[in-house]
This record gives sequence, C-alpha cells and structure tokens, in this order.
Amino acid sequence: MSDHHTYKKIEIVGSSKISSDDAIRNAIAQCNKSMRNLDWYEVTESRGHLVNGEIAHFQVTLKVGFRIEEDD
Repeated sequence: MSDHHTYKKIEIVGSSKISSDDAIRNAIAQCNKSMRNLDWYEVTESRGHLVNGEIAHFQVTLKVGFRIEEDD
C-alpha cells in the first residue's frame, strides 16, 4: 500500500424540497450507489426555484472527490 493517493473530481447536482443540506445529502447518497472511495465534497453553487415568492426547490452543485484505486 502506497503512502500517496490520486483523486478524481466529478460534478453533480442535488435537489430537495426540504433544504440545501438535504439536497447535498441526496446527491451524495445517489452518487455513492455507483461510485466507490468517495472522500470529500465542495459546494460550488447554490440556487433554487421560487413559486409565488417562496422557495419550492433547493438545488446545489457539488464537486465530489474520490480516490483512484491503485494496482497492488
């Protein structure tokens, strides 16, 4: 096992009617279903959809970093 790691970043977008925090959690949970070695995330954008002057949906863009597996 090496003492260094290599990472790749991807961009995903999550949404929720509840909160921006819920949008982040939904996006990461869905991403985790098809990817391995997720290590970190960073919020790059936050926006929402308004209906009659109230928030109807929260939408958050994330960069998610995952560790690339090394050959043994």
